[in-house]
Amino acid sequence: MRSTTLLALLAVVLLYLVSGALVFQALERPHEQQVQKDLEDGRDKFLKDHPCVNQENLRKFIKLVADALGGGANPDTSWTNSSNHSSAWNLGSAFFFSGTIITTIGYGNTALQTEAGRLFCIFYALVGIPLFGMLLAGVGDRLGSSLRRGIGHIEAIFLKWHVPPGLVRILSAVLFLLIGCLLFVLTPTFVFSYMESWSKLEAIYFVIVTLTTVGFGDYVPGTGSGQNSAYQPLVWFWILFGLAYFASVLTTIGNWLRAVSRRTRAEVGGLTAQAASWTGTVTARVTQRAGPSCPPPEKEQPLLPSSLPAPPGAAEPACRPGSLMPSKKAETPSPPTASALDYPSENLAFIDESSDTQSERGCALPRAPRGRRRPNPARKPSRPRGPGRLRDKAVPV
Repeated sequence: MRSTTLLALLAVVLLYLVSGALVFQALERPHEQQVQKDLEDGRDKFLKDHPCVNQENLRKFIKLVADALGGGANPDTSWTNSSNHSSAWNLGSAFFFSGTIITTIGYGNTALQTEAGRLFCIFYALVGIPLFGMLLAGVGDRLGSSLRRGIGHIEAIFLKWHVPPGLVRILSAVLFLLIGCLLFVLTPTFVFSYMESWSKLEAIYFVIVTLTTVGFGDYVPGTGSGQNSAYQPLVWFWILFGLAYFASVLTTIGNWLRAVSRRTRAEVGGLTAQAASWTGTVTARVTQRAGPSCPPPEKEQPLLPSSLPAPPGAAEPACRPGSLMPSKKAETPSPPTASALDYPSENLAFIDESSDTQSERGCALPRAPRGRRRPNPARKPSRPRGPGRLRDKAVPV
């Protein structure tokens, strides 16, 4: 967010707070004056009738005091001249009350008593809370950048002293937390302890309860007598910067957690990939050792003349070429019979010779793939062969 945009947003929020303070003051101030007058009348009646006080009169008086306190009456000034008492709805107090609405702290020490004030508070909170959220994000970003820039100079000094970078990052994070706690926690603790006459424990309790937006309301600054009207608006600006610092710290922690999560996911993904690769390798080796002895060929072989079906009597090889398993010994060829030949005019001696040659090699030539095998020619009827009949002339393949 640019500086001009941030300043413009701050001006809009301040104008919004001032307008809300004027409206709340105009709506609630008359009611406060009325309950203050009722409290003084009840005081006078109690002082007049105290010799014969009974429980019913005491109960009524306590209820009157409680209603007066809820409406903004100040019990410390009710026993003196009421014209000089500090109002709960002066401009400074109304500004602080408007600030507690949009910061969602809501101490609850001062409540709205009129119907018009409550109706206006509904729409005021619906508009003011998102507006303050945008301002808080911009201020937190600038405040965090300024602190990190200052800590960066300290990191440069440590790096010149040859301090390990990991240790420098840890020291910078610790300095970021210490500087913020010193500015927005410890210093306000001593200020509130002095201004409100609180103990150190009460003061730091109020600081933490306020900056975490819990806001119990048991300790509220500026409610005592004799306080300056500008005191509570200054407290609201401290709340703004303190909440911005806490938002910056939470943002830094969130970014660190996201970075750690991304790194963890990347490491887990690497381990998963390695496990998958190892599993695939082991599976491939097991399949290679326990697989079939004659796996099908990976690629189709071209059709060769030698890929034609072997004639009858030829030995079947134990395995095709390219098989991973060792080939078995060829079977003993059977002697030629008087059955018809597959190819006409083929010499039986040539068949025996080619069969012996293939048996010595131990493996047959690759066969033609399915669907591309040549059809066998028509067979001729077998002719009787006598001992004195000459065989056909051998036809080479």
